[in-house]
Amino acid sequence: MPETVLAEQELTAQERQERGERLRNEGVVIRTYDLWKSYVMGDQEIHAVSGVDMEIKRGEYVAIMGPSGSGKSTLMNLIGCLDSPSRGLYYLNGKLASDMEDDELARIRNREIGFVFQTFNLLARASALHNVELPLIYAGVSAQERLQRAKDALQAVDLQKRMDHKPNELSGGQRQRVAIARALVNRPSILLADEPTGALDSATGVEIMALFERLHSEGNTIVLVTHEADIAMHAHRIIHIRDGKIDRDEAVRK
Repeated sequence: MPETVLAEQELTAQERQERGERLRNEGVVIRTYDLWKSYVMGDQEIHAVSGVDMEIKRGEYVAIMGPSGSGKSTLMNLIGCLDSPSRGLYYLNGKLASDMEDDELARIRNREIGFVFQTFNLLARASALHNVELPLIYAGVSAQERLQRAKDALQAVDLQKRMDHKPNELSGGQRQRVAIARALVNRPSILLADEPTGALDSATGVEIMALFERLHSEGNTIVLVTHEADIAMHAHRIIHIRDGKIDRDEAVRK
């Protein structure tokens, strides 16, 4: 393992906290050190993520791109705190997420990360407004405050006139806007989008990507996971993943 990682692992809890605070003060939202995720299948050990060192700063718009089987989805699960690494270190907004237990990971997910999924993941019998409110309910926000914040989030995605509609009364693009509003409502450190246009037609996909660009211009940090080059080109930086490793990291010329 690299010397920097060995040194990091030898830090005391106080020193790790201080390093996390320094990263946060420098505007670093995501920082991984030699991050690995391995699985045992029969007599084989599969390395889905193999020693990823990555840094994303506040206010960036980054695409993580790779073909099927490249490890990008596993990496997304790690940076989204949906899974824990086999080894290595991961700081999320200054907090050492790779050291956390399941309950702590659930709390940090709710506070720090807004998820947007390809399949929307909306409650079919709930209105758009109630779907957006859900993360605030889990966070213990009062009824009055969460109602206002949910309305503000729907307004931010231009759906204030549809807040009382259920998902089956909305188009695919409108459902994805509800999902984006839900992701924004907790004011997360990062907006993490997994193939957000995968279930949409091309014209609607263009509209959703324009919305991401606007949200980024308003100060949101966006991490977009995709296998499509034209979708990745909407970001301002592309991290290419191949065989569980970073193949290259490049700025997008606009």
